[in-house]
Amino acid sequence: MRAEPTCPRCGRAVRAPGLWSSDWTCAAHGAVLPRQPARRPSPEGLAAVLRDARVPVWVPWPLPAGWLVTGFLDVGDERTGARACAVALSGPNLMHGPADMLLIAEEPGVGLGAHFAGVEESAAAGVCAGGRPNATVEIRTVPTRPHQVPLWALDGAPDRAVYVGEAMGCWLWTVLWPAEAGVLLVDELELLDLRDPGMHLDIPFGAFCPRLEE
Repeated sequence: MRAEPTCPRCGRAVRAPGLWSSDWTCAAHGAVLPRQPARRPSPEGLAAVLRDARVPVWVPWPLPAGWLVTGFLDVGDERTGARACAVALSGPNLMHGPADMLLIAEEPGVGLGAHFAGVEESAAAGVCAGGRPNATVEIRTVPTRPHQVPLWALDGAPDRAVYVGEAMGCWLWTVLWPAEAGVLLVDELELLDLRDPGMHLDIPFGAFCPRLEE
């Protein structure tokens, strides 16, 4: 696993703040928030993400049949808090073979969702500006009532399915491998924000998802 922070937009190494700049800096993208090393699928990994999260930490609940939580990722540092959080899940593809899914919540401009989707950051704003949504998820947060969030399909890299929408003032990205795994969104997923009080879920963890290191 990577041991040092990287750029959320491209995965390259970043330069830490120093005497001349208080920013983390990517040679390709300039000042960025640091993408922290991926966290293992465990109660300790989840606790580390929740400690600094400033955005939702989404998990589908109940999980799709046969699926497990397989890791976490966050972007930010001790000064900023985590301004993007990703939860990885893995399980059986409804078509054939295994599948992976990333649920990413991020503030605008972070770039983590676009990186995993294989699209430009501006694509999310463009697709959400009009047209009929392609799927919906239901989010349940405390203290608000459950409500539906529309998602729009994006043409990302050919090996994955990508959906994006807006929830609680943040982008909500759903990225699935392989592309056929997008059929999971035919049945509306119910998402919980693990930051909410009382979220003492018996989450089943699986083997670490290597997608988190791409």
